[in-house]
Amino acid sequence: MEKLEQHRVRTRQRGRQRPLRVGYVPLNDCAPLAMAHELGLFEKYGLNVELRREIGWATIRDKIVYGELEAAHAVAGLLFACSFGLGVVRSECVTGLILNLHGNAITLSNRLRSRGVLDGRTLRTEIERLGGKRRLTFGAVFPFSSHNFILSNWFRAAGIEPHVDVQIATVPPPQMFSNLRVGNLDGYCVGEPWNSLAVMRRAGWCVATSAELAPMHPEKVLMVRRDFAEERESEHLRLIAALIEACEFCDRPQNRDRVVETLASPQYVNAPIQALRMSMTGTFDYGHGRIEKDPDFHIFSRHGANEPTAEKGDWVLQQMCVSGALEDPAIIPPDSTTKLFRADMFRQAKQLIKNSIGKD
Repeated sequence: MEKLEQHRVRTRQRGRQRPLRVGYVPLNDCAPLAMAHELGLFEKYGLNVELRREIGWATIRDKIVYGELEAAHAVAGLLFACSFGLGVVRSECVTGLILNLHGNAITLSNRLRSRGVLDGRTLRTEIERLGGKRRLTFGAVFPFSSHNFILSNWFRAAGIEPHVDVQIATVPPPQMFSNLRVGNLDGYCVGEPWNSLAVMRRAGWCVATSAELAPMHPEKVLMVRRDFAEERESEHLRLIAALIEACEFCDRPQNRDRVVETLASPQYVNAPIQALRMSMTGTFDYGHGRIEKDPDFHIFSRHGANEPTAEKGDWVLQQMCVSGALEDPAIIPPDSTTKLFRADMFRQAKQLIKNSIGKD
C-alpha cells in the first residue's frame, strides 16, 4: 500500500504539468468523450484533455488505480470493485456523471441457430442434448459489468445456471467478434458495435437487447479516484460539465450521423460505419430478418440519464449480489451508493454550465 501511495504522489506531481488523461474503451458509448474532444467542449471549459484508447475494463481499472489515468469511461460496477478492493488494490473512486443508459445486446452464434437455438428455452434444450460432452462458452466484458449481470439473468430465466451449465469468460469488447467467428465463443453480451458487426458479417444474431432485459439501466460512468475529485475539484467539475454538453449533443437524432462518422475513425472505435450506424440511427438489426425501430438503444442524456443517483447505484449493487459477482455483500457498507454516486458533483457541474451560458 505504501508503494502504491508513493506512486500516486509522483503521478500527481507529474500531473500538474500534464494534460488530463482520460481513458475509454472503443464502443459506441464512448461517444460523449469523442464528441467533447471534436466539438471543442474541453477547451470551452479551459481543459487540456488527452483521450487514451484502452483495450478493456481491466486496463481501465488498473490505470485509474495506479494514477496513469485521471478519469475514464467505465462500467459502473468498477466503482465498487475499485473502492472495495474486489480483485484489485483498494482505491476509493467516485462518479459525478452517468454517461449513458442501455447500449448492450446478447449475441449468439449462427452455429447455435443452425442447431435449432432460437431463444433461451431452445438454448437449454441444446445444452441438455450435449449432455456435458461440451460446455458452451459465452463472453462478458467484466465480472462487475451490466453485461455479466444481464447475461446471467437471461440464462437463469431459461433455467440455465451460469458457471455450471455454461461457462462465462471475460473478453475485452473489441475481441468478442473475432472470438465468436473462430468458434472460441458461442455467444456474448457486449456493447455496440460488436453485436452489429457479428450480424453484418453473418457470424451471429442478437437474441435480446439490454433495453429489453433491464429497462433504463445505468451503463457507463465517468470514473475518477476520490483524491483526484477532491484535490483537483475545479478540473473535475469542468470535465463533467463538458461531458454533460457532449451527452446532450449525442442524444439529438439530427446529430447521430456526425457522431457515427466520428466514432468510425481509427482513433476512436475504428469499426465499419455500417455496424456503428445499426444501433445509433433509430433502428436495430437483430439478424435473420428482424429489424425493429429502437430509438432508445442508446440513451446519452434523455430521461435524466446523467445524474448519478443513489437509485442507479443501488441497481448496480443489487445486480452484483444477484449475479453472484459479489460473493460477500456484507463488505459493502449500506451508505456506499451515495458516497460513490455523487449527485452533488453533478449538480455543481450543471451550475457551471448555467454560468457559462450566462456569460455568452
